[in-house]
Amino acid sequence: MNDQAARLRRKIEMKQNPKQAKTICVISGKGGVGKSNTSLNFALELVNHGKKVLLFDLDVGMGNIDILLGTHARKTILDMFNGFESIHDIIEVENNGLAYISAGSGLNEFFSLDDSKKDFFMNQYTELIGLYDYILFDMGAGIHTDSLFFILAADECIVITTPEPTSITDAYSVIKHIIKHQGKMPIQVIMNRSLSQKTGEQALERFRQVIKQFLQVDIIKMGILPEDQAVSQAVVKQKPYIFNEKLSITKALKQITANYLKNTTELNSIHPTFIQKLKQLLIER
Repeated sequence: MNDQAARLRRKIEMKQNPKQAKTICVISGKGGVGKSNTSLNFALELVNHGKKVLLFDLDVGMGNIDILLGTHARKTILDMFNGFESIHDIIEVENNGLAYISAGSGLNEFFSLDDSKKDFFMNQYTELIGLYDYILFDMGAGIHTDSLFFILAADECIVITTPEPTSITDAYSVIKHIIKHQGKMPIQVIMNRSLSQKTGEQALERFRQVIKQFLQVDIIKMGILPEDQAVSQAVVKQKPYIFNEKLSITKALKQITANYLKNTTELNSIHPTFIQKLKQLLIER
């Protein structure tokens, strides 16, 4: 009875709120650039702005959103795949309102699942579209055959990089790969761990120009995040840095989020959903 009542409440809420969630993939060319940390704190700041947010940890094998939050997820996406559990049962909700799904080895197994399990996942995910304003996928570093389908089905991508040459090179490769398959994908870039605002802006502008010259697309400069030792301390304490408003990185991320919300547009019911696009990609595979 409780499950039936919950499903009824969700259906009523979706009818009352016909708009669909914007699906965002947060990616990086290499590991160690602060992708998951940025994803988490960005999601939390969206919540601070009154947005309903679901953070989907798909950094398979390296998933750590629950660790960064100082919590322990009861279930992962794998429980849904193997046990046909409702997607709502694997969602964890923090006291501040952030919802998240913990990673597992689920993504590696997704494309080897039989059709019934794929259909089950897609039907389950469809139930989320009208319940959130934003669904963020924290993807693993780089691009792999399986993860590419999720990325191409998203509404936009946020690329996290740093000014280091290896990070810039790998970020370029990731964007090149995306553009090759989806030339109209909106791509925003955050330059993390910048030694100063000026050098960060210069590095981001140079990166934008290179992308425009060689890939013929214009990325969106989302913003600069400074190098801040407090980030490492926040990770050790398992408390997201966004809760400390005095930090320079917190102030920067708050500004980035405010600018993002000011410039972003909501999706309408005519816009293809993430699941519709994912199904089409699987058909074309």
